[in-house]
Amino acid sequence: MTINIFSRGPFLYSTQRLVKAGLKRGYKTTVIDHGFCSPVLDHQGASLLLNGKPLPLPDVAIPRIGANITSRGAAIIRQLEVLRVPTTISAEGLLLARDKMSCLQVLAGNGVQVPGTVLCFTLQEVRRAGKTMGTFPIVVKLLESTHGVGVALAHTPYQLERIAEGFLRLQDRVTLQEFIAESDGRDIRALVVGNKVIAAMERKAGPDEFRANMHRGATARQVELSPEEEALAIRAAQMVGVEVAGVDLIPSDRGPLVIEVNASPGLEGIETHTGIDIAGAIIEYAVNKTFKLDLNL
Repeated sequence: MTINIFSRGPFLYSTQRLVKAGLKRGYKTTVIDHGFCSPVLDHQGASLLLNGKPLPLPDVAIPRIGANITSRGAAIIRQLEVLRVPTTISAEGLLLARDKMSCLQVLAGNGVQVPGTVLCFTLQEVRRAGKTMGTFPIVVKLLESTHGVGVALAHTPYQLERIAEGFLRLQDRVTLQEFIAESDGRDIRALVVGNKVIAAMERKAGPDEFRANMHRGATARQVELSPEEEALAIRAAQMVGVEVAGVDLIPSDRGPLVIEVNASPGLEGIETHTGIDIAGAIIEYAVNKTFKLDLNL
């Protein structure tokens, strides 16, 4: 059994844990930098090159695609699909998860509760949306962000306009989102693998901070999800098409809301605070996909 971990960071915690978990189970597990991969379609068929040379195909691939290389990563995943290599995420699932507004639209369209959100392309739309939403503070987000970067809190119309103006210089769209005050800076990260929640932790934002990101000084503790929360996390991941997902829920007066489906969730924080071998669960899930493929052939 051969497993390729497609990752640009061979020394990152999550990548190393997946490699160790694969090797521990007796699988040949290799890290491939997809930044040097090129899909090829020609008269001989399809292939995937690594540094200009044909890459031997693995039995299964686990893509770990960073936010700054989403389009290339999606092209690599699509090529693996053409080559009939099972992967733990589809190209469409990756692209959908990375576009936060599109992701929320799919979820809301399927009856999942999400925070009130407005998509804006211009400052004029931002001003109008701020008046429509009425209550400050308002959360301002870039469409693609990670680790809390590209997320800010506007307490006044003036702050809203200044933040949005800066964000619109980076991307052509921003979202304005309702601030859930009753969450008290807390959210829940549920790590979904296939149709199971493998682990969950509650994150609490640090002092003078509203973003409950570990990279922003948040604290965390292991939690047991309610049946409602567990079903919601699994359903959200399946709707977006992400088989290994970090689903973020925020408590509200109207029940848990889904705020994000992360397509390449980090493992360090949640493994550290729960003590659960999530990397091992991902490896076993990936390997099982090869058996299912064999049965279907």
